[in-house]
Amino acid sequence: MKNQNLGLFDDLPESPDEIICGVDEAGRGPLAGPVFAAAVILDPARPIEGLRDSKKLNEAKRDMLAPLIKAQALAWAIAQASEEEIDKHNILQASMLAMRRAVEALSTVPTLALIDGNRCPVMKIQSIAIVGGDDKVEAISAASILAKTARDAALVALHAQYPQYCFDQHKGYGTALHLERLREHGASPVHRRSFAPVREVIEVFSLRAGGLA
Repeated sequence: MKNQNLGLFDDLPESPDEIICGVDEAGRGPLAGPVFAAAVILDPARPIEGLRDSKKLNEAKRDMLAPLIKAQALAWAIAQASEEEIDKHNILQASMLAMRRAVEALSTVPTLALIDGNRCPVMKIQSIAIVGGDDKVEAISAASILAKTARDAALVALHAQYPQYCFDQHKGYGTALHLERLREHGASPVHRRSFAPVREVIEVFSLRAGGLA
């Protein structure tokens, strides 16, 4: 179907027959863990107060809104693309894959997907990219919150497997603490090997091991 790049909220379709889902991803920048995406079809009869870009909400607010979105939305879905898929396809394409999976997992089939950003995944339905959409369109804001909270929870779970990296604190982002632990312990199975800081550490450990690692 036709994809569009739309920057103005006022230009969005207003047909009563349109079933619109908002779509956003979380976790493009981190050095470890999957990239997550969510798709949400909001219920106009059950508005949710306080929806906005998840990055502009604190953790407590996100954790309060996420179950509310799940309870009151007409449909919602969360999907991901693995570290292996990120390394194979690159992070942009893996993000598109996660977003497409989220839309396809919705229990209600939408007629239009509003995507945060300037690119749309290839899908069977029409999609529109909206730059800054996670703070302009409530359905995208809701998707942003679900993707972010799901990914944070996944990284806390990974901390239980790999406590030496402190994933519960930095959620995989390249903080000073994370880089310090990465250089000390080397890359874990959940690190993104195509990302430069991880690739450099792997090369260092390989040299230390005489090229055997």
